[in-house]
Amino acid sequence: MPDYTPTPDRYADLLVCVGRILIALLFVAGAVQKAIDPDAAGQLLVGRGLPWLLVWPALVFNAAAAMALIAGVWVRGVALALALYCLATSVFHYLPEDPWQMSILVKNWAIAGGCLVLAAHGPGRYVWRWLR
Repeated sequence: MPDYTPTPDRYADLLVCVGRILIALLFVAGAVQKAIDPDAAGQLLVGRGLPWLLVWPALVFNAAAAMALIAGVWVRGVALALALYCLATSVFHYLPEDPWQMSILVKNWAIAGGCLVLAAHGPGRYVWRWLR
């Protein structure tokens, strides 16, 4: 009779690590984009009645959260914060007349979903232990 006892997936921790890094790269790119051309994000903020200067805390948050995900530290809390950030910032892309912006809105929701999975399951085994 075959043994159907569940066994841990030997690649699960590696896949979680790769997933963490891929999600983090989106936020690295967001930080770099804000650093290179802060007006693009600033205009989205101003268009929704918010101060342009919020670009800078968003840049810092994007960069710090990305580094935490890459390192695998504080993943549950950081991932939850990133999920909320993605859901909140999706409002800026709600422009039904612009299909490109609407696709970004849905991508933000998908990224939030990935972050919620990280928040639920944690960083996996591959983390930078010396940072903990």
